Amino acid sequence: MHILFVADPLSTFKIYKDTTFAMMREAQKRGHQVLACEPQDIVWQSGQKVTARVQRVRLTGDATDWFEVQGVDEHVALHTADAIVMRKDPPFDSEYFYATHLLEQAEREGAKVFNKPRALRDHPEKLAILEFERFISPTLVTRSAQAVRDFHALHRDIILKPLDGMGGMGIFRVKDDGLNLGAIIETLNREGAQTVMVQKFIPAIEQGDKRVLVIGGQVVPFCLARIPQGGEVRGNLAAGGKGVAQAISARDREIAEALGPVLAERGLLLVGLDVIGDCLTEVNVTSPTCFQEIFDQTGFDVAAMFIDALEAAAA
Repeated sequence: MHILFVADPLSTFKIYKDTTFAMMREAQKRGHQVLACEPQDIVWQSGQKVTARVQRVRLTGDATDWFEVQGVDEHVALHTADAIVMRKDPPFDSEYFYATHLLEQAEREGAKVFNKPRALRDHPEKLAILEFERFISPTLVTRSAQAVRDFHALHRDIILKPLDGMGGMGIFRVKDDGLNLGAIIETLNREGAQTVMVQKFIPAIEQGDKRVLVIGGQVVPFCLARIPQGGEVRGNLAAGGKGVAQAISARDREIAEALGPVLAERGLLLVGLDVIGDCLTEVNVTSPTCFQEIFDQTGFDVAAMFIDALEAAAA
């Protein structure tokens, strides 16, 4: 197979933890040709197919110079690849949105894209939980500053976060005393111009913000609990959280088995569910991670499970 990874520049990868790197390594191990491009390399012109400037990549096995470009093809029609894996990291901004439309056009021309571009657009990572209300903590989505104040008055200990944040960016906790609530609302809400998500604080964050992976509708048996450090409320690894791999709980499995087949049917081959305690907090679809951390600590080869699913889906 020729597998095209649409991703950030390869030179920016931190390969000791990068999930896309783990996917590429497993693909090459099986004899597949690894191809790579960035979203800005994708082009459509009337009368032509969607094309991209594509690098043919070989992973060297070296920790520093980990890849070599064996050639660059300037105008590769995307539908000629056996599978396209969309792995551009968030933020889900306008350029990401436009890239999904170009990839969807490539689908109409015969390309097989994972995760499916329309499904990426239909499942914003924070708002996707609203469909699965029975699994979430009390939650408010609003532009109204007063609604946020009323929610705090009801629940007394809350988390506020922007809808477009990643890696724990812009997350605030306001306790019973309401300290700085006004300033935080002003920062996130921007006088009603920006929608905010507010949730009741879940004390179980002390045991970690768990990343539960679902591949092809099947649940990975281990998750990565990202545990806040040094007085932080955020468990995100990008915010200094400590990643501890562990077997998924009965509740984790219940949530993942309820969502997995539904999301897979919509074209989401890989999903990362964030679970704190017994509550679903996010549905990550753009570029779910934690493959290598789980493998390094448990020996369970998540990348192999993913490539198995990719091969089956692209067949």
